[in-house]
Order: sequence, then structure tokens, then C-alpha cells
Amino acid sequence: MNDNKISIKAPAKINLSLDVLGKREDGYHEVKMIMTTVDLSDRVELTLLEEDRITIESTGGFVPLDQRNLAYQAALLLKKTFGVKKGVGIHIAKNIPVAAGLAGGSSDAAAALKGLNEIWKLGLSLDELAVLGAKIGSDVSFCVYGGTAIASGRGEHIQHIKAPPPCWVLLAKPPIGVSTAEVYRRLDTKTIDHPDIDAMVHAIETNNYEGVCGQLGNVLETVTLPLYPEVKQIKDQMHRLGADGVLMSGSGPTVFGLFQHESRVNRVYNGLRGFCHEVYAVRLLGEGQEDFKY
Repeated sequence: MNDNKISIKAPAKINLSLDVLGKREDGYHEVKMIMTTVDLSDRVELTLLEEDRITIESTGGFVPLDQRNLAYQAALLLKKTFGVKKGVGIHIAKNIPVAAGLAGGSSDAAAALKGLNEIWKLGLSLDELAVLGAKIGSDVSFCVYGGTAIASGRGEHIQHIKAPPPCWVLLAKPPIGVSTAEVYRRLDTKTIDHPDIDAMVHAIETNNYEGVCGQLGNVLETVTLPLYPEVKQIKDQMHRLGADGVLMSGSGPTVFGLFQHESRVNRVYNGLRGFCHEVYAVRLLGEGQEDFKY
């Protein structure tokens, strides 16, 4: 490895379960969710700069190239917290759709934390990086670890669990953006049906693929699906075409389908491509990324 440059995978996540328990005094919502990583990744390349500055570039459109970018915020947080006087050039090769409910920005921030920990020689553990990540965004702590976990609080409390049964994942994102803040603002926590998180954990722990598909649940669908008919259309189409289980990830708009058999993935992929440009067929990663470098 070049001591002055490092390249890191930043995988997307999906929510197998997403429950909202209520609003907190700090303005955030209390959540409980099961997240797992999938094999669709950005690549974050970090180059050590002797000058005390942060630069950021990206191959993706709609990615902010200033302090709004979460990877930029990660670098700034480490610099301020540990008095780092050197700089960094951040280049993000985007593969994860932006504003899609797949935690692309959070995963880029987590990759930046891990890479900068190495090239700035800070000597921090993953646990310490996850605590710092919570200051940047609710999904960053999970993305520092990757793998599969129950996330609670506002998403920063992470309890690792085993990986779900291996399967294919089809991701389909309609050409719209969804405001996470707006979805949470409209959510009525008093009338929603809460998914059974414990039953999902049991299905995962017992390697019960049918159980995992049967326990998929996301309370944010109650807001996003009525607001954005395109999302419901994709979900209905995936069901019709034969996915084993279908759910919206995060606040949307991306919908994912789970498949045991590759032949069916290909058929549904072709069926969705007719009316949805951004469709990805990937595998569950499930396990944490110990060797996260390219």
C-alpha cells in the first residue's frame, strides 16, 4: 500500500426491517432496524496532502463537492478532533445511486473515516470510528462496521448479528428523489403496524430464508408509497414478476427484491428495465468487511 494513498470500498446497505418507535426530545426519531450490506459499492480514494486543506471530487452527478458532502465532513471532524495539520484529496467513484435509501453518502463517510485513520496514522479502533461517525449521520456508525446489525437509538447503537442466508438482491430506483426528513415528518407513529424485529432476527439466526422474506417490513412505506406512486408501481411489479420478498429500503425510493435463484433474477431484471433505468442485480455481502481495501 502506498502510505500517501488508499482506496476503500464503500458498500450500500438495505433495511430488512425498519421500525420507528416515536419522536425523541432531540428532534430525531427513535428507530429499530436491521441493516445488511450488499455488493454494490462506491470507491473512495484518499490522497495525503501536505497542505492543510480538504478537496473533493466525484464521478457522480448530484454529489455535493463541498462541506455538505459527508466524506468531507468526516475529514473535517477528524482534523478538528485530533488537530491534524495535513490535508487530503478525496475522490469518490460513485456506483450507488444518490438519495436512494441505500446509505451511499454515509458509506462514503465511513470509508473516509477508515482510510484517513490509516493515512493520518491516528490509531483509532473501529468502535472509536463508529462513535465519531454518529456525529456525521445516523447510518454512518453501521457503515463503519458493515455486515449485518440491529441499529437502535437514532441508528448509532449497533448490535452485530450473523449474516442472512445468501441470496441475490435486485435493486430498482425510480428517477425521483425522496426527502428523508419529509418522510419522517409525515409519519404517524401512533397508527403504523410495527414489523416484528425479533422474528426477523430469529429467521436470520436460524438461516431461514423463507422466514426472512416473510418478515420484511418498513414503516416508512406508509408515507413514501402514497406520496410517490412510482415506488409502489416498482414494488407491485417485483411481486408480480416473482421476487421471493420485496421491500422499500430506508425512506426510499429504492425498492429491493430477494431471490434464491439467479435465473429468476435475470428474468425480473429484464422485466423491470422496461420502465426503470436504474436496476442492479447484486449479492448480499452480509458479513463485515475486514479487508475493506481495494
